[in-house]
Amino acid sequence: MPEKEVVILRIGHRPERDQRVTTHVALTGRALGARGMYLAASDKGVVESVGDVAARWGGTFFCEDNIKWRTCIRNWKETGGKVVHLTMYGINLPDAIPKIRSEEKLLVVVGAEKVPGEMYGLADYNVAVTGQPHSEISSLALFLDHLFYGAELKNEFSHAKIHIIPSKAGKHTEEG
Repeated sequence: MPEKEVVILRIGHRPERDQRVTTHVALTGRALGARGMYLAASDKGVVESVGDVAARWGGTFFCEDNIKWRTCIRNWKETGGKVVHLTMYGINLPDAIPKIRSEEKLLVVVGAEKVPGEMYGLADYNVAVTGQPHSEISSLALFLDHLFYGAELKNEFSHAKIHIIPSKAGKHTEEG
């Protein structure tokens, strides 16, 4: 499988209401193989929280806020990237994923509040992760898991200061 560049674009974020969910979108993306997240809102709390996790747990995940989402999509496409919009109205994930896997550079759009109808026309792929109301966090997790054939579950993160030691019971970590 060729190396993929996968970045999340979070739109519709409301800082007074969505900070925890948006942080979890970023953390899910980081844990499951995305390279970073663009946030189409101003929220330094999310940026700092995600940066702190990446600094302690390793990897090179970035989080940038104040992104203009239309400009981000246009720039992404101009550099050869494809846009995947996760929704409940698109082509079913199992049907869409074989074609998407052939792409090398993906911008995965994850909405919060109602996504502008314009997004459906801007996306190269509108992907339904179930045809029911659902969480953007679970949609992203399922999409990345399908995209990477489950291999992301064994990701190793460079420069990690904390490592989990798998155990049947209890929390066991190692520093360094």
